[in-house]
Amino acid sequence: MLRSRSGLAAGALLLAATLGLTACGSDDSSTEGADAKTLTLWHYEGPNSAMGIAWNKAIELFKAGHPGVEVKFEEKGFEQIQQNAQMILNSDSAPDILEYNKGNATAGLLSKQGLLTDLSDEFTKRGWDSKLSSSLQTTAKYDEDGIMGNGKVFGVPNYGEFVTVYYNKKMFDQYKLAVPTSFDEFTKVMDTFVANKVTPLAVGGAEYPAQQIFYELALSKSDRAFVNDYQLYTNKVDFKGPQFTYGAQTFADWVAKGYISKDSAGIKAEDMGVSFTQGKFPILISGSWWYGRFASEIKDFDWGTFLFPGNTLHPGSSGNLWVVPEKSKAKALAYDFIDITMQPEVQALLGNSGGVPVAADPAAITDPKNRELVETFNRISTADGLAFYPDWPAPGYYDVLVAGTQGLINGSKTPDAFLDEIAKPYNENLADLGK
Repeated sequence: MLRSRSGLAAGALLLAATLGLTACGSDDSSTEGADAKTLTLWHYEGPNSAMGIAWNKAIELFKAGHPGVEVKFEEKGFEQIQQNAQMILNSDSAPDILEYNKGNATAGLLSKQGLLTDLSDEFTKRGWDSKLSSSLQTTAKYDEDGIMGNGKVFGVPNYGEFVTVYYNKKMFDQYKLAVPTSFDEFTKVMDTFVANKVTPLAVGGAEYPAQQIFYELALSKSDRAFVNDYQLYTNKVDFKGPQFTYGAQTFADWVAKGYISKDSAGIKAEDMGVSFTQGKFPILISGSWWYGRFASEIKDFDWGTFLFPGNTLHPGSSGNLWVVPEKSKAKALAYDFIDITMQPEVQALLGNSGGVPVAADPAAITDPKNRELVETFNRISTADGLAFYPDWPAPGYYDVLVAGTQGLINGSKTPDAFLDEIAKPYNENLADLGK
């Protein structure tokens, strides 16, 4: 999941202030830090989120199994780590283990720069490979160019995520609408809302949600080969081909038909989510990371989910990665912590808190809605239906796609101009890689 971005200068100043207060592992100088007495751990999950709850439990279990070892946990901002990771991990202030974003432009870039520890041996020795499907392992492995999918293991995911369709059952019942099972039925549902002066879709055009709708539309005309071409650079991608052309044109058509409000170009993801919880929109297309929050915050109506109708491929992937910096002073302890996050107790807690565990028995998930979420993810993952996210292929591509989809929403860009705009940095990145 991508979150809102803040200024680099502000992030750097905040980081500099926090680094001055940070203790960084033990004084142990052995390669793996087997005798280290401190584990410094960073992540950016809120304490009440499914991941935050699960990782706090993992810390508790780690302490119980490692008497005499101090865990120095520090919650960092997503942007703080995202924008300053190279500086952090290339310094003596690097933590021993941290959560980091997956993909070519993030974990792949750091692995290419030699800033992450090769986890390949631990990956097989500890059985993590058997707990992750092949599609989930894609984001764990990076080649010498930092391209995901092959090569050495530089990170371990232990939760998953995918984009789904949330719907307000009260509003559907009001207009006697059934859950759509095809794309045509989906558009008819939205036509009914528009005819009754209701904007169907809650959209956050100022951040990631809009580009994920564009990608869902493109995926409706795609197959695995196209996804591999786009995400893994298997073959050259034609941005004026049927997949992206359909995605851009249909997205623009949805704006023209009133499915997407032109005002949504300036709406952030948080405000989008709040508007759905307040019952202002009948449909929201976004990630599974909203699931637990909606379950706890929506009190005035019943809601449900369905996968984007007609698609066999969906935006989604493993969750973020646990990575071990090359300069970690307690690598052995870091490996132990990762192992604990994969244990059944922690994985079940993650699922029961509204997250998507990768190694949990669905029978251990007691809440019916949470169990449905996990079963849906397992079904997509097993069928090789995770298509990753549209902004992954190139550094800085997230901002390009935000600006591009904003242009489609407010009418300042035609679909053709949008495709030219997103093709340029993608192809420039390929040229930089010599592909």
